[in-house]
Amino acid sequence: MRPLRNLVLSLLGLLFLGAAGARADVAVLLEEPYSYDGAFAGTGHAAVYLSNICAESPVSLRRCLPGESGVVLSRYHRIAGYDWIAVPLYPYLYAVDKPQDIPLFADGKLEAALRDRYRRENYEQMIPDGPEGETPPGDWYELVGSAYDRTLYAFQLPTTAEKDDAFIARYNARTNRMAYKFVTNNCADFVKDVVNFYYPKAVRRGLISELDVSTPKHAAKTFVQYAKKHPDLQMTAFVIPQVPGTIRRSRPVRGALESIFKAKKYEVTLLAFHPIVGGAFAAGYYFGGGPFNPSKNALVFSPDGDLQAPLSAEDRKSYQKGLDEMTKANAEAAPKREEATWHKLLDGAQLRLDAAGHPVLAVRSGEEVVEVGISRGNVLNGDAPPSIVQDLLVARMREQLRSGHAPKTSDLEVRRDWKLLTAAFENHTATASGPQSSSSTEIAGGGTN
Repeated sequence: MRPLRNLVLSLLGLLFLGAAGARADVAVLLEEPYSYDGAFAGTGHAAVYLSNICAESPVSLRRCLPGESGVVLSRYHRIAGYDWIAVPLYPYLYAVDKPQDIPLFADGKLEAALRDRYRRENYEQMIPDGPEGETPPGDWYELVGSAYDRTLYAFQLPTTAEKDDAFIARYNARTNRMAYKFVTNNCADFVKDVVNFYYPKAVRRGLISELDVSTPKHAAKTFVQYAKKHPDLQMTAFVIPQVPGTIRRSRPVRGALESIFKAKKYEVTLLAFHPIVGGAFAAGYYFGGGPFNPSKNALVFSPDGDLQAPLSAEDRKSYQKGLDEMTKANAEAAPKREEATWHKLLDGAQLRLDAAGHPVLAVRSGEEVVEVGISRGNVLNGDAPPSIVQDLLVARMREQLRSGHAPKTSDLEVRRDWKLLTAAFENHTATASGPQSSSSTEIAGGGTN
């Protein structure tokens, strides 16, 4: 049954990233909070993904060509004076153009390097370098690499080519100047306007539960409620996991009243000093529809576009046991804390492109500078010591197998990671004993299957 299930889910993935003209979709992207937003309000961010519309430029739209993956639109604040900017899907999520270039493991330094490289190649006229040619300050970093900082949830319904053409005509013709206002015209209001163009009144403000303010979570919640009332539309929900790494994990997204009602530091104060107000907040939260879990029954988005069932708790424990056994058997090659080794590795590293144009890190190993492949396609092919590759892959696997409030990976992704990890340890053994065997070369070359 599993092969049949995987086939069905793969077909769903093809529908998500399908060929232009074959299918069109609109999806609400609900993005978890991080940094100051995660610590305080916790409302996160909202954007819209359109599968059959692409960017002619950052501020103009066109129909996608075959093989293109669509565009993400969002309302921004203080970015070149524009209200919305169109960013291709993969750059928006990972700051790279192709899924095979997505790093397996990232930290803040690598994230910043990938973002700045993409800015220089695509947005330098709109966001120029600083006076000395340095990376400019500002909020432009929000344009690309969202999945390094947070987990995203997508809720998708089909559209039509005719509707897409009408949307392109409208948004290309309208004035695109900064219109952001925190309460009355924020990112969730932009999502509401876009989605309601396709499905009138599908996304609404929360008069009670959100104090008549648009929030990302309520936009997604009302969109899901609309789909439940129209089951023939067949909504698809999936999670885009945060990229594994040392960047702090994002936090669960909340609505306006939910931030108050669920945060004990606020709730206790309200109930102690203002019990009537506190009770009103609680009533507003629950009568406004109550809890909404964005990860419920959601599939998992993999970098190649497939949608897969989340890794089960039972399989996660099995892989954890296997990983412990593998690292214990190779204890002389695997440090106790791979993340610490990753930090040390990145100290002084430089982001480069290999001969095939894929990103690599140039790092110092002893007296030499070696290249470490950081993507699935080149991680086994660099000239770095095998122990460095093992550290990277073990750190990724440990992060993927941790439990959390949202799915982190699928069985297919873990099997791909396991194949890479096994090849990395086999390559170490082959290097220590002499020339690599032909069978090991075959395994290393098949790591992306």
